[in-house]
Amino acid sequence: MSKNIALLAGGYSGEYVISIKTAETIEKNLDTNLYNIYKIIIIRDGWYHEHNGTKVFVDKNDFTLTIDGIRIQFDCVFIAIHGTPGEDGRIQGYLDMLRIPYTTCNSIVSALTFNKSYCNKVVKSFNVVNIANSVHLIKGEPYSMGAILDQLKLPVFVKPNESGSSLGVSKVKEVGSLLPAIEKAFKEDNQVLIEEFIEGRELTIGVYKINGYLKALPATEIESKNEFFDYEAKYTPGVTNEITPARIDKNLKEQLENKAQYIYRHLNCRGVVRMDFILQNGTGKLFFLEVNTMPGQSENSIVPQQVRAAGRTLKEFYGELLEDCMNNYIF
Repeated sequence: MSKNIALLAGGYSGEYVISIKTAETIEKNLDTNLYNIYKIIIIRDGWYHEHNGTKVFVDKNDFTLTIDGIRIQFDCVFIAIHGTPGEDGRIQGYLDMLRIPYTTCNSIVSALTFNKSYCNKVVKSFNVVNIANSVHLIKGEPYSMGAILDQLKLPVFVKPNESGSSLGVSKVKEVGSLLPAIEKAFKEDNQVLIEEFIEGRELTIGVYKINGYLKALPATEIESKNEFFDYEAKYTPGVTNEITPARIDKNLKEQLENKAQYIYRHLNCRGVVRMDFILQNGTGKLFFLEVNTMPGQSENSIVPQQVRAAGRTLKEFYGELLEDCMNNYIF
C-alpha cells in the first residue's frame, strides 16, 4: 500500500524560491508507485496543498488534509524548507508533538546548527577541526568597532547568524566597510556573526545515515569567480566551478570524511546534511564553516551532484532517506 508523504516547501525567509526548486527536484525523483506525494506550501498566511487548482489548507490541529471529503494522514514528512520554519527546529518541534516522522534533524539539533555562532562553539569543543576566530553580535546589544577589531584581524566575513544562501553576507577588507556590512547583515537577522577570513580551498561534503550506518558522499570543491561563494555564485550558472568529486588526495579525502562523520554523529544529526570546510593555504589545516541540515536539492545543487558522483540515482537516494525515516524513527 502506498504511503502518504507530505513534501514541505516554501517557508518564511528569503530562501523561499530556493526551497521551491528543492521541492521540485525531490518531487520529481520520488517513486510514485510507492508514495502518494502531497506538496504543501508553507507561508505565513497558511499551509496549503493545491488540488485541481484549489488551495486545500492543512488542519494544523493534526496536520491533515481533507480532499474530496477524504481525510489524509501522513506517514512521513519530507522537509524541503531552507531557513525558518523548516531548518531552525520550529516545524520539527510541531511534528514531534504530533508524533509524525520527518526526514531532517530533530528540533534541538536543527535550532543549534541554524545558529552559526552556537554551533561553532559546540563543534570547537569536539577538538577535531579548527574554527575561525569570531565575534557574535545581537541586535539591541551595544558593540564597538574598536572592540571587534581588537579581537579579529581583517579581512573578515560579516554574515547573518541565522540565515542561509549567503543572504546578507559581506567580505570586509577595510575598517570603513565594517559598519555598513554589519548593518546589512542585521537587515536579514537579529544576530550577526563576524568571522576571520581563512584563505584556502572550499570543500563541502554530504553525510547521511541509513539503518544506523553513517555514509559520506563524494566531496565537492567550490571555485567561485566572485569574491566568495555568495548568493549569485550559488545560484547563477557559470559563476562557480563545482568539482565533484573534489581533486584531493586519499589522505585529505579520509580526513574530510572522518571529521564530517564525527561531527554528524556527535551533533546527533539525522537525514542528509552538508558540511562546509576550508582547507587553509600553507598549513593544510581544515577549518569548519557550517552544517546545512537542509542542503539545497535543486537539480544542479551540490548534494544531487554528489549523489550522482557516488553512482546513485536521486530516486534511489530519496527513497532510502524516506524508508529509513519511516522504519527507524525514534520519538
